[in-house]
Amino acid sequence: MKLLRILLFPFAILYGFITSIRNFLFDKGILKSTSFDIPVIAVGNLSVGGTGKTPQIEYLIRLLSDRYKVATLSRGYKRKSEGFVLASATSNAEIVGDEPFQFYQKFPNIQVAVDADRTNGIIQLLSQNEKPQVVLLDDAYQHRKVKAGFYILLSSYDDLYADDFMLPTGNLRESRSGANRANIIIVTKCPKDLSSEEQEQIRLKLKLTCSQQIYFTYIDYDDFIYSKEGKIAVNEIKNESKLLLAGIAKPKPFFDYLKNENDECLTFPDHHHFSDEDLETILNKAQNKKIITTEKDYVRLKDSKLISHLYYLPIKSTFINHQQNFDATVLEYIKGQSES
Repeated sequence: MKLLRILLFPFAILYGFITSIRNFLFDKGILKSTSFDIPVIAVGNLSVGGTGKTPQIEYLIRLLSDRYKVATLSRGYKRKSEGFVLASATSNAEIVGDEPFQFYQKFPNIQVAVDADRTNGIIQLLSQNEKPQVVLLDDAYQHRKVKAGFYILLSSYDDLYADDFMLPTGNLRESRSGANRANIIIVTKCPKDLSSEEQEQIRLKLKLTCSQQIYFTYIDYDDFIYSKEGKIAVNEIKNESKLLLAGIAKPKPFFDYLKNENDECLTFPDHHHFSDEDLETILNKAQNKKIITTEKDYVRLKDSKLISHLYYLPIKSTFINHQQNFDATVLEYIKGQSES
């Protein structure tokens, strides 16, 4: 695979040139970006997959939903519906996508919508009887047809965009210079004990502009696993033989947190739709043991034949330091936008 990526280097140069031209046309107003009168916060990354967008969106929901009417708007990757869909009691992961359905189930006091056309999605949200006061755009950093008022760029600690290259040689969707559009850069999935010295080294490597802020977060795991019937403390099941199941971009930290030498780990592609054959394979390998999966996978599997054995482990994004500064910056933007 590494050799193939090297051989594809000329295509990476061409892809980088095309995306740079596209960004230039948007920057100069030749290609149209639509702005809205309400606060719109875009959360995304420069690379493909696995930077922790979902826990970061959930962090913002927790921060904002007690103060404002919040809506999330996602593309709804791999959903089996088209156009604009507002999640409702009849929705499921196939209709709106796994991550939006997770938002809908966890946060019943917000609106959750999907639309590949984010401009139309916001217009549709604003046409509802209860209009949102803040819209969170999930995975929309490259969706330049909407001009968000505030951009949060995520980059994984172990895969910084400064060390990456354009697709298909690397994993970048656009040039590293695209980071300049961000108001805030969050380095995600850091070690909990990341030192101030290493934080400063990363800050220098990313070459922030004078107006940008940088923060560092880690993935914090819940103390319990949950099922349809209840919950069990993680420390009670760590030594128990079990099947660990994940269909996410980077499952290794999830496996490492839970597994022991007797456990079996099953990996599927990100956003995988589990077939009947997949479910039979999982059940055969589990042999009546507990099946523990990620929260994102659970929303796709909770109505399947696995349910009597199925548990999930929630995660959240936690700031290593300066959380109050981050909160204040986001709230100040919303207040200023709302009053203008």
